[in-house]
Amino acid sequence: MAIYTKTGDDGDTALFGGGRVSKNDKRVEAYGSVDELNSFVGLALTSLTDDDVRSGLLLIQNDLFSLGANLATPEADGSRPRPETPGVPMARVEAMERWIDQATDELPELRQFVLPGGTEAAVMLHVCRSVCRRAERMVVALGREEPLHDGIVPYLNRLSDLLFVWARLENHRAGREDVPWSKE
Repeated sequence: MAIYTKTGDDGDTALFGGGRVSKNDKRVEAYGSVDELNSFVGLALTSLTDDDVRSGLLLIQNDLFSLGANLATPEADGSRPRPETPGVPMARVEAMERWIDQATDELPELRQFVLPGGTEAAVMLHVCRSVCRRAERMVVALGREEPLHDGIVPYLNRLSDLLFVWARLENHRAGREDVPWSKE
């Protein structure tokens, strides 16, 4: 079976459950940003050595796929029902809060802004954090115009916090200090 369909050659794409939209539609921008985040998480996994962070990120990758499926599926309209999609894993938001608290307990107190730096793994987690923030902005923009699952924005918001803390944790466990922001 060929991977190419040529159906998007005119600049539009199919949504899950039916309908077509422009490839620059806010819905496509939102789920595309979540997909990009998932790819960067996969890249970060190639440089991480901490088993706890690795196992957490593997769970998050699956979650992000579920979020993307939800974002790629518009609400039902008069001509079609909304197909069933994987749920948004709200229990993971609570797990992420626990992971943040556990990592924060191990880290020195944060007294200043830090730059993305230190180990390669820490920098990759900072990249994931910034891509996550962009995905969150795209999802919020879509949510201003169309109904979304209530849990998607809190999930992405908590995930960006977790990625920041895990970046610091990677540096800390490697014996590297955070790179402080200098105003000079």
